[in-house]
Amino acid sequence: MARVTRYSKFEGELDQLDSGELMQMIQEALLGQGMNDPYDPDPNARPSMDDLFDAILEALADRGMIPEDLLAEAMQADDVRETRLGQQIERLMDRLQQDGFIRKEFDDQEEGQGGQGEGGEAKFQLTDKSIDFLGYKSLRDLMGGLGRSSAGAHDTREYASGVEMTGELKNYEFGDMLNLDTTATLGNIMGKGFDQLEESDLVIRQAEYNSSAATVVLLDCSHSMILYGEDRFTPAKQVALALAHLIRTQYPGDSVKFVLFHDSAEEVPISRLAQAQIGPYHTNTAGGLRLAQQLLKRENKDMKQIVMITDGKPSALTLPDGRIYKNAYGLDPYVLGATLREVANCRRSGIQVNTFMLARDPELVGFVRRVSEMTRGKAYFTTPYNIGQYVLMDFMTNKTKLVN
Repeated sequence: MARVTRYSKFEGELDQLDSGELMQMIQEALLGQGMNDPYDPDPNARPSMDDLFDAILEALADRGMIPEDLLAEAMQADDVRETRLGQQIERLMDRLQQDGFIRKEFDDQEEGQGGQGEGGEAKFQLTDKSIDFLGYKSLRDLMGGLGRSSAGAHDTREYASGVEMTGELKNYEFGDMLNLDTTATLGNIMGKGFDQLEESDLVIRQAEYNSSAATVVLLDCSHSMILYGEDRFTPAKQVALALAHLIRTQYPGDSVKFVLFHDSAEEVPISRLAQAQIGPYHTNTAGGLRLAQQLLKRENKDMKQIVMITDGKPSALTLPDGRIYKNAYGLDPYVLGATLREVANCRRSGIQVNTFMLARDPELVGFVRRVSEMTRGKAYFTTPYNIGQYVLMDFMTNKTKLVN
């Protein structure tokens, strides 16, 4: 359980609250479903400044950080924004903007009116600083359950000749990189002489080798991801942000892109990922795989992989004329056939598909196993509570490659 800090010492003033602490307090609201209506025609529309105000108010109330006199005044007021508490929350929002965590924006129509609009119509966008903060926080939380090893530390039994010399000695074999161990090699030369020297008398020091990787994270945002009283999409986004932060800080030679799939599929920049929302969509797995392949074809990396996070069976398909064919009941043979053809294309392109499944429906288990077998990938049946540890450890394990 997270430690709760109470700020009753402020005695009516919350202005001393640090922006970083405030961002941590409202992290769940920023990543979760609370700022958008999942049935909105545009589920990925930017949340409003009113949404941000409500999120801060709720976070302060949940933590018992509102002094009693301000709380009593707010409870009797028709509009909290007109009270002293509302004014302090407005100042906290201004500080988030001044410190570079959010960017306040208006619709084009409002900007045409001099950039002034009603308070409820003002929107906000998370900045790169916010995305980095949320990614770091998610990574720290997820890696905290993996033991004492810090993020990016590779514990592995495999070594290769090249890169960082930390491994054991071995006799040279054709194809090895010449990371010669001078002492051991000279010892063999002195013992046998140059005339009798053989290739195997050269001694090299093995080294850990980290392959370069291009990753596309496929996130299912069909409506089932928030059905049955469980939000599965927020943990999936936290995992994606944590993976992006891990790659940026520990593996700068790698690349990662994100694709949302539902009735169709689209790439989403990391700046919009945190606030992506669920919609009343079906599951177009084939469309997601097709787009992921297109993105990976542009990358020149040792390893190309798709990390697919989903909880449902394929139930939609984009037809050649652009129409969406849908069947939410069972595994439709037409949808399944098209999806497996995309899986086969991944195999031919050398793309591994690792699937992290948040459900255990028998038909779904069978489908996921076929995908894994076809691409020599892995299938993990996880929960929203442990998916992050599975994804991060799988990525770091795959990063280590043996080349001799």
